[in-house]
Amino acid sequence: MEHIVTSNPYFGVFVLFVITFGAFITTTVVARLASRALARKDSEKIKLSVYECGPEITKQPNRVSPQFYLFALLFLLFDVEIVFMFPWAVDFKVLGWFGFVEMLMFILLLAIGFVYAWKKGALQWHNIK
Repeated sequence: MEHIVTSNPYFGVFVLFVITFGAFITTTVVARLASRALARKDSEKIKLSVYECGPEITKQPNRVSPQFYLFALLFLLFDVEIVFMFPWAVDFKVLGWFGFVEMLMFILLLAIGFVYAWKKGALQWHNIK
């Protein structure tokens, strides 16, 4: 029968991590179940009622175009790719020609992706009607 090796100095940290993860999952599940059990189901009428004055509140479908999400995703994509250029710029002299050629290939790949997104119309703003 094998014994658990507890002589590692990080064993206690690992045990605390496992206990914390278990407590997090348990707390999340219990809070979700409790909120579903205790939530009032008839509050929709109160939300739609007019409070003192103002226009009548009506439900409307979500009219946010997926184009905005695509534009934000492309921004994040290109922003993160630009972040990879900073370590290269710091070690430019150390990397030599190999690093230079690698960065040219990276920029070429980035440009191909940019042109593809441009041709597909992902960078065009559309009117929401």
